[in-house]
Amino acid sequence: MMTKTIKVLIADDHCTVRQGLKLIVNAQEDMEVVGEAGNGREAIELAEKWQPDVCLMDISMPELNGLVATAKLKRILPEIKILTLTRHADDAYVHELLQAGVSGYLLKQSAAEELIRAIRAVSVGNSYLDPAIAGKVFRGFSEESNKLRGDTSGNQLTGRESETIRYIALGYSNKEIAEQFTISVKTVEAHKTNALKKLNMATRRDIINYAILQGWMQED
Repeated sequence: MMTKTIKVLIADDHCTVRQGLKLIVNAQEDMEVVGEAGNGREAIELAEKWQPDVCLMDISMPELNGLVATAKLKRILPEIKILTLTRHADDAYVHELLQAGVSGYLLKQSAAEELIRAIRAVSVGNSYLDPAIAGKVFRGFSEESNKLRGDTSGNQLTGRESETIRYIALGYSNKEIAEQFTISVKTVEAHKTNALKKLNMATRRDIINYAILQGWMQED
């Protein structure tokens, strides 16, 4: 019985990193790199062209960063599995990516065997979280969710304030939100400030968890 080949797209702005990942992936009998992207916008274009099973997505990239590219890509290709590969071990950042639609999160410091294991896991619909940060992520999410659960109605926010908070949770910048609503960046900042004050929130993690509890992070 022939094993299905896992088609992999690599998105990273460092050529040497892409080449190293390509060597590791192509060395597997059941995997093949079908494309390489140097930024988030190119990752979306190549994903639409090659329809990969898994996209290895870096976070810090030009054009569109990995978080925004992930959210946009999941809306275009809901079936694609995205595995974030990054140096960032910040658990707040992990929450943002998980809610944007990634299937897994792996640190670049991990061994090649861990990368292959992660790709195989997400390719069949499973989730994968680097063991080095898994415990911290789940503890942090539980604590923050409990803290915010006391006020989740969102009724005190205006419609524009709610939308602003949602877009921030999805990883959009103030400039991108301003373009989306055809308003100024200063107005976006005002909506954000007002919403945070009304909800007694201070951090991006607060915004992410509030959005999760509101059900705002689901794909439209």
